[in-house]
Amino acid sequence: MDKKMLSRINELAKKKKTVGLTDAELKEQKQLYKIYLGEIRQQFSATLDNVSVQEKDGTVLPFKQAYKHNEEK
Repeated sequence: MDKKMLSRINELAKKKKTVGLTDAELKEQKQLYKIYLGEIRQQFSATLDNVSVQEKDGTVLPFKQAYKHNEEK
């Protein structure tokens, strides 16, 4: 996400609190939030791909595999 998009998100949020948004601005804000949250989720998922968990038996598993394994128990 570029600085221009973040600035626009902040601009719309500030305007919403002060004077309110038009229907077009509400749609734009919703679209920008959707893109922003998608990127955050993608970054978080990539971070989890680099995390490992050591099980009680000493085995080391990637986080997502360990989490899935623990849900099955």
